[in-house]
Amino acid sequence: MSFKFPELPYSYDALEPHIDAQTMELHYSKHHQGYYNKFMSAIEGTDLANQSLEEIFGKISSQAAGVRNTGGGYYNHIVFWNSMSPNGGGNPTGAIADAINKDFGSFDKFKEEFSNAAATVFGSGWAWLVNNGGKLEIIATANQDNPHMDVVKGSGTPLIALDVWEHAYYLKYQNRRPDYIAAFWNVVNWDHANKALNS
Repeated sequence: MSFKFPELPYSYDALEPHIDAQTMELHYSKHHQGYYNKFMSAIEGTDLANQSLEEIFGKISSQAAGVRNTGGGYYNHIVFWNSMSPNGGGNPTGAIADAINKDFGSFDKFKEEFSNAAATVFGSGWAWLVNNGGKLEIIATANQDNPHMDVVKGSGTPLIALDVWEHAYYLKYQNRRPDYIAAFWNVVNWDHANKALNS
């Protein structure tokens, strides 16, 4: 199997004070590692072990719930870690800035729409900025679903992901999800979004 558990791209405390070190450590070493381990167990000895994540997700409606949930949890967190950086935040620049202005009218309008999508996910889930055939779109998904899955309304290549499961923010922000979402804009990784947009 070619699926690897990735190293976190920065130290646990690198996103302080916006994302606290204790949350990062638990989130990465317990939650993400747990999804990876269970996903590996779920696909071991099956044809899925030789497929790409995109292939698996493209037919996820025909898979067991365990593959959908753990595979999504494994992949989604990789995008999430890369969506943040100690050197992140501020306004986007380059191609992603141009695309945001073209498709949303302004960065402020995009930020408002993305924040609202994240804030209004019922229960646990994600907010995504995706490139759908050259057009940027915002997608919200439940649980560990993502825009590659055939069960999701809307699709595209993820550029930014924001995890709004309570384990992502509860130690620091308790039930104040909007405060956590606001903090995300201080660490959002526009360099990653630009690379993903051009890939």
